[in-house]
Amino acid sequence: MTDFRTLEYLKKGNPRQQRAYEVLTRYRVFDVLQDYHPVLAGTFPIEIDIGGSDLDIICHLDPDLDGNVLQELVFNKIIPANTEIAVESSSVGGEKSIVIHCMLEELPIEIFGQNKPATLQNAYRHMIAEYRILQERGEDFKQEIINLKKRGIKTEPAFGMLLGLENPYEDLLKL
Repeated sequence: MTDFRTLEYLKKGNPRQQRAYEVLTRYRVFDVLQDYHPVLAGTFPIEIDIGGSDLDIICHLDPDLDGNVLQELVFNKIIPANTEIAVESSSVGGEKSIVIHCMLEELPIEIFGQNKPATLQNAYRHMIAEYRILQERGEDFKQEIINLKKRGIKTEPAFGMLLGLENPYEDLLKL
């Protein structure tokens, strides 16, 4: 199985993965965020991204951190000057969370921080479950997922539709 905890697999991936690797390394995103143990999750790693898909970077935040330090790192060390950035704080799964949205070149970036190791966050767990399903079901299934996504259906609901899951967000975590 691919080790999704590093970016190395992107170098040998499809052209969009290679482009993601290029942009993430050019801006030193994972180097700057290293204290937060960042992991790229979502659709890019498992090759089901479509035009407009964002790069989901999940991070492990300290429980006392309100996101200001993470936000400052993104503002001061990652994104170029005059780049739009949106920051939101919320509770996801009962955990205090921060989400930072920005663009690096043509790629939308979403940096998500929560007081939980990245590999235990739902985004990573969903991705691993989806990856295994894609490996088992093959290329035709993968293309069906991509086609549903192109029609505007989010990733987990697309898997849910094809697998007959009642609550795909919860049920994928059980697979």
